[in-house]
Amino acid sequence: MLRLSPILLAILYGLGMYWFSAMRLRKTLDAQSAELLDPSLQVVLDKLARALDLSKVIVHIYEIEPVNGLAAPDGRIFITRGFYNKYRLDEVSAEELASVIAHELGHIALGHAKRRMIDFSSQNAVRAALGMVLGRILPGIGNWVATIVANLLMAKLSRADEYEADEFASALLIKSGIGTGPQVSLFEKLEALSGQTGRLPAWIMSHPKTEDRIAAIKARNQG
Repeated sequence: MLRLSPILLAILYGLGMYWFSAMRLRKTLDAQSAELLDPSLQVVLDKLARALDLSKVIVHIYEIEPVNGLAAPDGRIFITRGFYNKYRLDEVSAEELASVIAHELGHIALGHAKRRMIDFSSQNAVRAALGMVLGRILPGIGNWVATIVANLLMAKLSRADEYEADEFASALLIKSGIGTGPQVSLFEKLEALSGQTGRLPAWIMSHPKTEDRIAAIKARNQG
């Protein structure tokens, strides 16, 4: 009887998860989003479009409440309903919202959106392979250890992507005439906007610490 190695099984599992996750995400976004059509935001969107030599920057509203932005693997940019509501309540300016859109455009331009889906699948593959191996060596806790290792590995990759997207956004905001001021001011209020009160160590979080991101933006401005 043909026996597949844990690594080969993990690769097949990862490919299957990638296909399933991509399909599920697209269906969810299609069902729960529509193009953002707000004349009050058109000025900043037009500035971003001109800086990118595009006729238009299209943004979609994702109908969920958490404050967030999203770059989909198919190239679409999303702002959550919760984030848009903060803008409507004047808790976020048009320029600050533009900084979020510029960040998500960075994820698309740098290939992060597709790679994140692959990374998610890879994380599951790593977890599965390590779980099979460690389960034999450390009965009872092997799968738990494998999950921690896989999560830490993917979190590190994700933090690197966030810094790169921040840098892309800074350059785009400067080129568009908006500047990095709104990018910094949004980060300064982001924790309060999102309701995040707890702090995890930076090496666990999938996003860098907010103060580290602000410091990186200011350092680039001085460079």
